[in-house]
Amino acid sequence: MKEKKDNRAPLFAFRYFVYDFIKIGVFLTSWLWFRPKYIYESKEAKLRLRGGALVLSNHTSFLDPLYLIYCLWYRRQRFVCMKEFYNSKLRGLFFRLVGCIPIDRENTSFDSLRDITDALKSGEVVSIFPEGHIGWTGDVAEFKAGAVLMSSLSGRPIVPIYIKKPARQFFSRLTFVIGEPIDITAVYGRRLNPQKMQEIAESLRENEIKLKKLSGEDK
Repeated sequence: MKEKKDNRAPLFAFRYFVYDFIKIGVFLTSWLWFRPKYIYESKEAKLRLRGGALVLSNHTSFLDPLYLIYCLWYRRQRFVCMKEFYNSKLRGLFFRLVGCIPIDRENTSFDSLRDITDALKSGEVVSIFPEGHIGWTGDVAEFKAGAVLMSSLSGRPIVPIYIKKPARQFFSRLTFVIGEPIDITAVYGRRLNPQKMQEIAESLRENEIKLKKLSGEDK
C-alpha cells in the first residue's frame, strides 16, 4: 500500500530552520550578557525533558519567550500566544513560521485545545504563560485553568519554571528556577470538573511563588 505523503513536511522543516536560527542567535549573543544561573527544585528537576511536556512560566516581560528558549536550549518549543498577534499579516506569518499556537484568552476554542494537545501527544514541548498577561509589578497573578485542561487531555506533565527578571543594569544576570515535573493525570486523575481545575491552577500558582522564593527575588 502506497504511503500517504505529508504535504506539511516542507513547512515544518522551514519552521524548524527559522526557530533554530533565532535560538542560535539568542544563545550566542546573550551568553556573556546574561550569564545565566540555573536553580533546580530537586534532583528530578535537573533531568532534561524527554517527550511531550507543558512548560508553565511567570510572565513579566515581552522577552520571556526568548528567555525560555535560552533556558531549554536543548529542546524546541512551541509557544501559546494571543490570537490578536495574528491580526497583522507580517507578524502572523512570523508566529506561524516559528510554530506558535494562537489562542483566545477569553474563549478558548476546541481547535486551539486540539492543536496544543496534539503537539503534546506527539512529543513536543509547548510553553504557556498561565497568567494570561504580562505582570509588570513582578507579582505572580492568578493562573488560568486552561493549562490544567491541556495537561489532563494530553496526559503530559507540567514543568514549572520561574524567570527572575534581570536588574536594570549593564550585564545583569538572568536566573531560571526549574521545578519538578507535575503529572496532573497521575495525581488528580482524568475526570476534572471546572472547580477542581481551578483549584489545581491555584496550587500551580502557589508552586510558582515557591520557585520565586528559591530565586532569591523576595530577599
